[in-house]
Amino acid sequence: MTASSLPTRVPLLDLKRAERPLHDEMKAALEKIVESGIYILGPEIQKCEETISAYCQAKHGIACASGTDALLLALMALDVQPGDEVILPSFTFFATAGSAARLGATLKFADILPDSYCIDPASVRSLITEKTKAIIPVHLYGQSADMASLTAISKEFNIPIVEDAAQSIGAQWEDKRVCSMGTFGCLSFYPTKNLGAAGDGGMVITNDDALAEKVTMLRVHGMKPRYYHQILGINGRLDAFQGATLNVKFPHLDTWTGMRQNNAKIYGELFAAEGLDKILTLPKQVHPGRHVWNQYVIRVPDGKRDALRAFMTENQIGSDIYYPFGIHKQPCFVNKGLHWDNLPETDKAGTEVLALPNFPGLTEEEQQAVVNCIAKFFN
Repeated sequence: MTASSLPTRVPLLDLKRAERPLHDEMKAALEKIVESGIYILGPEIQKCEETISAYCQAKHGIACASGTDALLLALMALDVQPGDEVILPSFTFFATAGSAARLGATLKFADILPDSYCIDPASVRSLITEKTKAIIPVHLYGQSADMASLTAISKEFNIPIVEDAAQSIGAQWEDKRVCSMGTFGCLSFYPTKNLGAAGDGGMVITNDDALAEKVTMLRVHGMKPRYYHQILGINGRLDAFQGATLNVKFPHLDTWTGMRQNNAKIYGELFAAEGLDKILTLPKQVHPGRHVWNQYVIRVPDGKRDALRAFMTENQIGSDIYYPFGIHKQPCFVNKGLHWDNLPETDKAGTEVLALPNFPGLTEEEQQAVVNCIAKFFN
C-alpha cells in the first residue's frame, strides 16, 4: 500500500456508509408509520422494546425519548430524592451526572480504572454511606465495567445499580450482557451509537416486573389508566419514527459491531508495525466478555495530545476528545460549591485521551492514513 494510494481525508464518523444500503427499507418503514397515523409509541415501539430487551438478556424494555431520559426515569423509579447520594464516575458524558442532579441528589464521584476508563469498584466502596441510594457504573467506549465487583458491592450494601450502557449495547461481562446485571440498564440511541436512531431515543431495561410498570407510567406523566395520574412523571415517550428506524437497523447490529471490532484489531497491528505501541497507550479489552468498540481511544503521553490533534486536523484526519475533563470540573457544579480533588486517574485521562475514526465501513486504507499521520507527528 503506497502513500499515494491512501485517502487524503478521513472523517471521525460517517454514518451514511452503513445506513445507505438500508435507505429504501427505512423509507418504507417510515411511510408505513405515516399511513398508520400512529406517531407516538404504538406497535413499532413495542416491537423495538421486545427485540432489544431480549438482546440485552432482560425481561423488559421501556422505550423513551433519549438516553438521558432513560437515566432520569430509572432514578425516579428508585425514588431518588434531594439529599440522597448517588455514586458515579466523573469521567463520562454529562447526562450521567445531570440526571441525578436534576432530582436533587448529592453526587459522589468515583475514580476510574486507567486501563478501561470504567468506574473503579474500590473507589465506589470508599464512597458508600448510609445515604447512598444508587450506583451508576458507565460501560464506557463499548466495554463493560467490572460488574462482578460492583454486583458484590451492591448485594453487600443493598444498593441498586443503574447501568449506563449508552455506548455499549451488546457488550458483556463474561457471558452476561450489559443492562441485565443491575436493577436497571439504560441505553441511548443517539445516532452516533452502535445502534442509532434517526434522532434522539433511549430505553430503560430491567428484569423487575414492578419497576418496569413504574417506569412505563413515569414516561407518560405517571398515567395509568388514561388521564389518571398515579405518580408524578415526565413526558418521556419515544416516537414511532425512531422505533421503526431502530427495527430496520437492529438486524445489522452484530455485523456492524464485528466491523468495529475488526477496526480495533487492525489499528493495533498498524500501530505496532510503526512502533507507536511503544509511544502511545492503545486501548484493549481488559475485562472478560465482549467489547463493542463504540470508540477507539488512545492515550497520548507527555502533554502532546492537543498538539497531535491539531496536527491531525491540519492533515484532515478526524479525531475528538471524550472527555477533556471530569464532570466534577464542570462550571455548573463548581459554581455551586461542589469540589472534588481526589480523582487522579480521571484528571490524567482528561489530558491524554484521543478518539480516532472507528465506524462500520471504515477502510483499512483510511486506518493506515490515520496511523501514518500519527507516525509523522512523532517522527
